[in-house]
Amino acid sequence: MDYSEEIRDIYEVVKNNPNKGDTATYIPELADVDPDSFGIHITTIDGDEFGIGDYKHRFSIQSIVKVLTLSLAYKMLGKRIWNRLGVEPSGTAFNSLVQLEADNGIPRNPFINAGALVICDILISKLNNPKADFLAFLKNFSGNPGISYSDTIAKSEKSKGYRNIALCNFIKSFQNIDNDPNEVLNFYFDICSIKMNCNELSRTFLLYANNGRKVSDNTQILTISQSKRIKSVMQTCGFYDESGEFTFKVGLPGKSGVGGGIVAVCPKKYAISIWSPKLNSKGNSYRGMKFLELFTTRTETSIF
Repeated sequence: MDYSEEIRDIYEVVKNNPNKGDTATYIPELADVDPDSFGIHITTIDGDEFGIGDYKHRFSIQSIVKVLTLSLAYKMLGKRIWNRLGVEPSGTAFNSLVQLEADNGIPRNPFINAGALVICDILISKLNNPKADFLAFLKNFSGNPGISYSDTIAKSEKSKGYRNIALCNFIKSFQNIDNDPNEVLNFYFDICSIKMNCNELSRTFLLYANNGRKVSDNTQILTISQSKRIKSVMQTCGFYDESGEFTFKVGLPGKSGVGGGIVAVCPKKYAISIWSPKLNSKGNSYRGMKFLELFTTRTETSIF
């Protein structure tokens, strides 16, 4: 199906309304982006693509990468991965320490910061050269050899990453981090620094819409079961403590990042990515949330 008319119309509606929220100023490099940037790109299972606005501008994908690190760790470790973290919505802030105390160092899900740190620890234990090996996996996964880390953004995050440092050491005290916390933290800051654009993100996440199989060459990267379970966690935990609201208003599995990106998947149909840097009070792109609510309503493509 051609969604270009719907995207064009809704893009204009959202763009011409107030752009509320603030950029993620607690990460110095993210505070410098143009707050009025706005891009959208969709890729369909049938091979159709459409982009509008700043869809070719690369931005820091931040927590969106957590879906991809989970995919590699799950692929390598299988169901044993769930011995070290859960699949429940957190109900608290994405960087909460309080919940870890009550849960004995087992993060509620892989998309809050604590869960992503445990995933990084798993990858460090499994990969010979975690930084290079993960990037190689991502390039193959996405079919895009041009993806890279941003040393500038990684350094910026490290300079202000006090809460993540506390989280990693706290989890270590519960024996749920095997490696040196500094090594885990450095890898975590690196993966969050990866830059992609809406075009690249929608193409990458199309694999989840296709049951773990690459559309380009039909290679099965994730099993059907793994793809299903990752999408289910995206549905319930992909938007911090606004995941219920996203499910209620949009009705698709998805993931956001504090760089202003959102990617969402409609099984057997499409993957769509939006970038707009201003965030609402929950840390999700204000325009991105508005756009997707209007889009799935008009196209009737919610999974519900």
